[in-house]
Amino acid sequence: MENIILAASATPALGFFGWIIIGGLAGWIGSKIMGTDEQMGIFANIGVGIVGGFLGGWVFSLFGIESGGKWFSFLTCLIGACLFLYILKLVTGKK
Repeated sequence: MENIILAASATPALGFFGWIIIGGLAGWIGSKIMGTDEQMGIFANIGVGIVGGFLGGWVFSLFGIESGGKWFSFLTCLIGACLFLYILKLVTGKK
């Protein structure tokens, strides 16, 4: 059991470039889902994904959901990016 705990604690964090990649992918897929991909470039996708990560993490924490890992982080960013794009559509009035 102790080896499992040591292996889990030795897992490196994503780091700056990891968050850029996950944010970019989540923002791009989120813009595809929300139908805004034609209006966005790579930097906007990265920004939407990163903001979506913060938004998704905040929403999940309201429900008491706190977990880690690369896949959960990606899912959090993706859900947050879709929510962020939905809110932007509501505010700007774009269809």
